[in-house]
Amino acid sequence: MTTSNTFTFKKLFRYFVQAVTGKENEFTSGSIRKAIFMLSIPMILEMMMESIFAIVDIAYVSQVSVNAVATIGLTESVITLIYAVAIGLSMAATAVVARRVGEKDIQGAKEAAVQAIILGVIVSIFVGVFGFLFAKEILALMGAEPELIAEGYGYTQLLLGGNITILLLFLINAIFRGAGNASVAMWTLVLSNGLNIILDPMFIFGWGPIPEYGVMGAAIATNIGRGSAVLFQLSILFFGWSTIQIKIQDVVVRIKVMIKLIKVSMGGIAQFLIGTSSWVFLMRMMAEFGSEVLAGYTIAIRVMLFTLMPSWGMSNAAATLVGQNLGAKQPERAETSVWKTGKYNAYFMGLVSIIYLFFAYDIVGWFNDNSVVVENGGLCLQIIAIGYIFYAYGMVVTQAFNGAGDTGTPTKINLVAFWMFQLPFAYLAAITFKMGATGVFIAITAAEVLLAIISMVWFKKGNWKRVQV
Repeated sequence: MTTSNTFTFKKLFRYFVQAVTGKENEFTSGSIRKAIFMLSIPMILEMMMESIFAIVDIAYVSQVSVNAVATIGLTESVITLIYAVAIGLSMAATAVVARRVGEKDIQGAKEAAVQAIILGVIVSIFVGVFGFLFAKEILALMGAEPELIAEGYGYTQLLLGGNITILLLFLINAIFRGAGNASVAMWTLVLSNGLNIILDPMFIFGWGPIPEYGVMGAAIATNIGRGSAVLFQLSILFFGWSTIQIKIQDVVVRIKVMIKLIKVSMGGIAQFLIGTSSWVFLMRMMAEFGSEVLAGYTIAIRVMLFTLMPSWGMSNAAATLVGQNLGAKQPERAETSVWKTGKYNAYFMGLVSIIYLFFAYDIVGWFNDNSVVVENGGLCLQIIAIGYIFYAYGMVVTQAFNGAGDTGTPTKINLVAFWMFQLPFAYLAAITFKMGATGVFIAITAAEVLLAIISMVWFKKGNWKRVQV
């Protein structure tokens, strides 16, 4: 495939089959467009699985009560802090594993994978104990009303207590992606979400000998689904077909490798802590406007994730391409890969933004018919959709920095965009100037546009090409 004329439907289908079955995992030579396609397809499908997971949860829980939906919103705003650690470690794992694979150093990639998993287990144990013991206090701190806490604390308790399934699922999939085995990560989430779709209604509403658990049932289903997927991941790492094969004797602590991972991950963790803590403050601000407004906002964010996750999949493809090509001493190929991925992502996000601008209220109405919920959720989707093309480039370029191991640059950009701009803007607009929830929605869009512009300007400087991991 050298020209657009040869990129036929027949070849597209063949490449699609190769992509989802994991027939190719080295992307440092050949067509860049083919490499983007081969990596993006399983990563997009993987992220769509994650977004389907979010949509299914909210669809079932919406049938329980408005408080149940709000509970998910508040809990997930706290869970994002765990995601920050998971994604930070994942970025380090992807960057180091991809770099070692590009260098043809499979043993080094294997050592990085083992140390990343050990770090993930240690972190999740501490978080799990704290979250399980103080679930009620966490919800109260987030501004939840007593009735909401009484109904929903079991969900928070189980989701935080079982965070090891979230953390390891993210982390091991990042290892697979760095090694070029994106299809393995995809099939892992197919298993996880397939189980969740089946188990959600059984545990939420009751089925046969299983009692009705309400919103807590969603957490039970989530833990079972994700936990099963983690066991599947580990079986592939130890006995399966991935590029990285781990043996029992490899499971030892290697301080030097672990320190390197921690150094890279600290920037990633700080990066996402800045972004997610900003999200927590925004959720706390939204709680001031009542449970109905909060529920509308929660539904809108879940729907938005349905389209952002595929976009995130393309962004992850850019990270792997950057890491492997830098390892192969091909920085210009790495840069070209990023701009091409950004362009394809912008096409996709532009189409989605048009759909949201015209059908936002109908989409939110599928999940809840409360007029206040629909009004606020629909408005949120429309305002956020205005910046979608900027998000497309911002997400790809940010992940490209991370794939190079330059997690410090996005951290600084996030600090400016979210803490120095978004939060003050949201407070002034929503509270001081009494724009209410609309002020928060506008702040979200404006901050993401600012982040995209700064990221692209900084990426062109090229300092990321010289980072060593």
